[in-house]
Amino acid sequence: MADLNAHDMITEIQHNISTGDSLKAQIVLSHLGQVDLQTQNRLLYELSRGDVEFSTPLLLYLVNEHADVVEKLPIIKETLISNIIAYPELLTKLLQNPKVTDKTLLIQIVGELRFDDATSILLDILAHSKIESEIMLIIETLGLLGDPLATNTLTDFLYAANRDLIIAAVHALGQVGTPTAMHRLAERMGTDNEIDFMILSIFAEVQDHVSLEKLNDTLGSHYAHMRSYAKKELVSIGPKSVPFLIDNLKSDDPDFLIHTLNVLGDIGDESAVKPIRKLLASEPKNANVRFAAYEALAILPLKAGAYTLTTGLTDPEDHVCVAAARAIDQNFSDIMVAGLKNLLRNKDEEARHIAKIIVNAQVDKIFLSLSEEEDFQELALIYLPHTHKDIREHYHNLLKSHGHNVFAQKIKGEDDDSVKPKVVAVDDSRMILNIYKATLHELGYDPVLFEFPASAIEWLKTEKPLMVLTDLNMPDITGIQLAQKIRERYSLKLLPIIMVTTQNEVNDNEAAYAAGVNKVIHKPFNVNTLRAAMDEFLG
Repeated sequence: MADLNAHDMITEIQHNISTGDSLKAQIVLSHLGQVDLQTQNRLLYELSRGDVEFSTPLLLYLVNEHADVVEKLPIIKETLISNIIAYPELLTKLLQNPKVTDKTLLIQIVGELRFDDATSILLDILAHSKIESEIMLIIETLGLLGDPLATNTLTDFLYAANRDLIIAAVHALGQVGTPTAMHRLAERMGTDNEIDFMILSIFAEVQDHVSLEKLNDTLGSHYAHMRSYAKKELVSIGPKSVPFLIDNLKSDDPDFLIHTLNVLGDIGDESAVKPIRKLLASEPKNANVRFAAYEALAILPLKAGAYTLTTGLTDPEDHVCVAAARAIDQNFSDIMVAGLKNLLRNKDEEARHIAKIIVNAQVDKIFLSLSEEEDFQELALIYLPHTHKDIREHYHNLLKSHGHNVFAQKIKGEDDDSVKPKVVAVDDSRMILNIYKATLHELGYDPVLFEFPASAIEWLKTEKPLMVLTDLNMPDITGIQLAQKIRERYSLKLLPIIMVTTQNEVNDNEAAYAAGVNKVIHKPFNVNTLRAAMDEFLG
């Protein structure tokens, strides 16, 4: 052996195989890299002829201890894996063999083969391992196996000192996917935003009862980005999440109700109509809840009883009236026409207000159904000629297209060519943006409206308005994130930002001011409240 005689090495390993002397065979193989290719192939050939229980540990020895040789002779690793696939019981024996100090490849094979019988062995190795890379690999492999037996051990690693191990455990429990695993993940939430997002994404993927329940609960989170993510995922899941959302309507928490109503509207499942109408019948004190309810009904299909929506036109808050008008327009009928005519017939202050709401809401079906009524024309013309030019142009074209040329000419009005200061409003609700358009126009500003914060960010790269008004809860980019982006370019004094939101969470408010928001006010707003807030910064 001293001179590495090829013939002697071959004879020796043949003898070792016949006598079962693995120790001496290992010594021979340790010199595999020092002989020519022909000898290497002959030695491996002889080894492959031996019993698999004898040859497989020796092949593993080469893989673990002589990586350079294995790299040049891939047949070694291929034969090892082939043996294990053919005789999976060898995998169990090798994993339990204390002489095998590096079990990396074996653990990888367990994952590749989804070898469930190895779960308990992996858990035992994990309990005694001090090698971080091995611990990480076992956690990932336990996830691939998805065996509920690993749940408790994986849960322990959710609270490890090493962040990478925590993340691996989160993903592994997600792959286990049992209700217990989902409960354990839910218990881990609340201390780390990135990890919380990972867990929520797992809930959205698993979609069992527990996952949907936890995802639904996140609508009540104290953090805007968490709520926005949960809303987006629940909408994506669709009808499957509706029973949980409908149950939310029993809550006394206005913010939770608003987020729930937003999601129900976006999903568009008609099973939500009756519970939302029941909520409105209870006359919620919070105007934002009433607005969100009507906004949802403006999207959902009402098969009957839509006439009751007309009560929303007499709500004390203009926002709610606009939302009710949209809901009526979406579910318009002849019965509605009769009811609206009755409301407008007295031409009193309430009738004038309803006419103004109909104009601002841009509800074409309602407007056209009333356009031949002199009472409505008289009331509408009190306000129409002074509205934003887009609104006037919209109704002018609508009336002309339906042959109402005389009325169309009356609302044409005169365009104000004076340059008005621009004020940006960002909100994911088109209904709110319409309200901003009318309100800012009435205040003497030129409204620049964005439904998507990303579009506002792009516009602000080349334009500087007088002020930015932004919602808090928006998908993809929250109002807080928008403020942070704006502050990269403009200071608090140079470009004031007012956050206009339904929320009044301490966490949200603190985060908003930290992001560079000048002031936080709450919906619903009107001409007077918006003017007062803006005047603090504009004079």
